[in-house]
Amino acid sequence: MLLSVIVFGSGTHKSIHRNLFSIQPADAQRITPGDVWQQVYQQLPDFPKENKYISKENGKVAENNTLANRLIRYHIYTKGRAPIYRLDWKLTLADYLGANEIMYDTTYPGNDALRENPIEGDRKAIKSLTRSQRDALVQVLVNIFNPTSENTLSPNPNTAPNPTPSTTPQPPQQGGAELLK
Repeated sequence: MLLSVIVFGSGTHKSIHRNLFSIQPADAQRITPGDVWQQVYQQLPDFPKENKYISKENGKVAENNTLANRLIRYHIYTKGRAPIYRLDWKLTLADYLGANEIMYDTTYPGNDALRENPIEGDRKAIKSLTRSQRDALVQVLVNIFNPTSENTLSPNPNTAPNPTPSTTPQPPQQGGAELLK
């Protein structure tokens, strides 16, 4: 079978071709995962660095190979999760806590570049964080990757919502089906 598409119009095929095949990147500043870890430590200076591991390449301490760097690479590249959603980051933290998916030593970021695989130290560091510290980490990561999102945390559980006055349900009006004709 032969399938062909014909585009009619005066010159519209050129604009369609131009729009579909030469899409230009947005002018907005691009965020690369390699830069995000530094922003995490700027906003959360007490977040553990876990950067004491020795590089296989040069035998020196790999100071830029941090927990935040590996966490971000694990989230985006190993698991393929979106970096703009809180739930996805919470799933990643659940992996570290042993409550979600299994983390494999061989695919963990840093395994190929460091003499010692940092997975156990990283899991221990994440487990040592309090729930509020983990929530703050998730919020910082979402805010960095999605700066246009509403930068708000979940509502305070100590505040009760304002009750709405109850209304008595009204009986359905007759002849509603006639309006559908």
